[in-house]
This record gives sequence, C-alpha cells and structure tokens, in this order.
Amino acid sequence: MQLADRVHVAITDRRGGVSSAPYDSRNLGGKVGDDPTAVRQNREKTAAELGIDPSQVVFMRQVHSAGVAYVTEPYDGDSPELDAVFTDRPGLALGVLVADCAPVLLADASAGLIGAAHSGRAGTAAGVVPALIRAIVSRGAVPQRIAALVGPTACGLCYEVSTELRDEVAAVLPDTWSVTRRGTPALDVRAGIMAQLAAAGVTDVRHDNRCTIETPELYSYRRERLTGRFAGYIWLKE
Repeated sequence: MQLADRVHVAITDRRGGVSSAPYDSRNLGGKVGDDPTAVRQNREKTAAELGIDPSQVVFMRQVHSAGVAYVTEPYDGDSPELDAVFTDRPGLALGVLVADCAPVLLADASAGLIGAAHSGRAGTAAGVVPALIRAIVSRGAVPQRIAALVGPTACGLCYEVSTELRDEVAAVLPDTWSVTRRGTPALDVRAGIMAQLAAAGVTDVRHDNRCTIETPELYSYRRERLTGRFAGYIWLKE
C-alpha cells in the first residue's frame, strides 16, 4: 500500500511463514520463544515479498515507552530500548512488532521523512506518537503534511481492563475511556492515538480497523498469551 509519494507501508499477518505452533506461521517476533532460525527466515521471506532488502530493516527492542531515535541503518545486535524510530534514508525499512498494540506509521513525503511507533496502552499513555511527531518535525516535517496509518489493535469493545487502570489512562487521555460489549471497563487505544494525532495537527489518517483479539489471522497476546508477532512496515522507495 502506498501511504504517500514514494512511501510504502505494509501490515503482515500470521500466515505464510515457517514457524511451528503456537507461533504458526509468519512470526516476526524474536523475543517470544520461537526458534530464532524460523524467525530469521520469516523476516527474510517477508522483506523479499515486499521488495525490501532483508538486511535493511530496522526492528526495535520495544519496551512500551516514549523513546524515539533517528536511524540510518539497522541495529547491530540488540537495539536500544525504543518504541519509535524515524529516518530519511531511502531503502531503509522501519518495522514495528505487535500482537494487540497498534503499529503507527507516519510520513512527510515532501520532507523525505518516515517514522514508526509501537503504541499500546502504556506507550499511548506515555505519548510515544506525539514524541515521534515532535522528532520528525524537528527534522523538517510539517504536521499538516504528515500522512499516518494506524494499524490493527485490540479494539475498545474487547480490550477489557480494571476500573482502576481505565481511570488511570483516561485521566491522561480521556478518549481512551471505553466499555466492552458486556459492559465491563475497557480502553480504546485507537481513539487515544487519534486524539493525539489530531492534537498534533495530523489530519491525513488511514486505518486498518481490524481488532487483533477478534481477527484469527493476526496474532493476539490477549487471545492466545503464548503467540507470535505480526508487523507494520514503512519505507521510502529509492
């Protein structure tokens, strides 16, 4: 999918890889207990299918923070603890690993800047998406030119939490307050991210509205606990 001029994005699913159950089959997460050889093969296969050089994909060591870094090449070994990265390097792909959190992909094509954020409940409350926007604006992006894709995430009708946790997050981001279909406390992470994008001046927003908990072809930690990770990718064409 093309998000903007020269900017491409993709959301993977769990099908078409080599991993065995319970990670079957296109698990891209390297820290979930899967065979590292299978993960490497899945990452190489996915990159090749997307037309990306497998050696030019940046993955993060995600920790549910608001940490952001500018990158010009993949990390050698373990990356720093981060939940957002951005670049201006054509051909370098940015990847976000998820299994209920939202991958948020941003681009200002005129400035030649792209970014990717891992925004779940904790990261959204911490403000990882606003932090990423501020970082790319500091390099020349303009909020009104930024195009965004908010990928699949646990929806506000499924993401059940305690009353205390809902109140804690909603105190920071009121738009996240939600209830499940059964009337129990819940959080709407997508609504929170949308509020943050709007507050930052980003209005060109696309969605992959699938709920991870309700969509069998996507990994969901809440549904399965021991499971893999799918990914959101963004890259600038050379």
